[in-house]
Amino acid sequence: MDITWYGHSCFRLVERGKASVVTDPYNGDIGYKLPRKLRADIVTISHEAPGHANRDWPRSTYVISGPGEYEIGGVFVIAVAMHHPDDPKRQNIVYLMDFDGLNVIHLGDLSYVPTQSQVETLGAVNVALVPVGGGNGLNAGQAAEVISLIEPDIVIPMHYKTPYTSLNLDSLDKFLKVMGLGTVQPQEMLRVTLDDLPEQPQVIVLEPQQS
Repeated sequence: MDITWYGHSCFRLVERGKASVVTDPYNGDIGYKLPRKLRADIVTISHEAPGHANRDWPRSTYVISGPGEYEIGGVFVIAVAMHHPDDPKRQNIVYLMDFDGLNVIHLGDLSYVPTQSQVETLGAVNVALVPVGGGNGLNAGQAAEVISLIEPDIVIPMHYKTPYTSLNLDSLDKFLKVMGLGTVQPQEMLRVTLDDLPEQPQVIVLEPQQS
């Protein structure tokens, strides 16, 4: 599988022979720009906000924006509502996507640490796409707690401050410090299979692709 980050919470997941997925496409109000040639078979939307739900982006066949179970183009998607328990306005859908046993979770704008029982309903996770920069999503400390509950093989941070965005978010360095890490060299893309998952949990930093 190839995982590419386009900034904020927007990724493209591509596995040979399977439907491609784009998560949380944004509009231009947050500073990032979606590449014109970006396409996907499936689009997932975690919640209705300019940085996550660009419904004017028509380059997909299926748009998923609510809870349920879906099977499209060989990809099995479980969408779970994880709204903030104390603030009904902070809606959020978490997506677990199964690509022939390689499970990727997109936490959207998850803004609280879920219970152990909530996490257990998600099952095994190989790659976790996790908000780490605060705002309406998890801050660095909360993100670390959630990661310890989910226990993924690979963590890819998202939803944090970069030079491309005007949003008031915390930097990636704050999250890396909480995780006990120093500088992590960004990659343009992550290519991962079930056969080459790390033996110990690993944080992979992706460079937002803007062209």
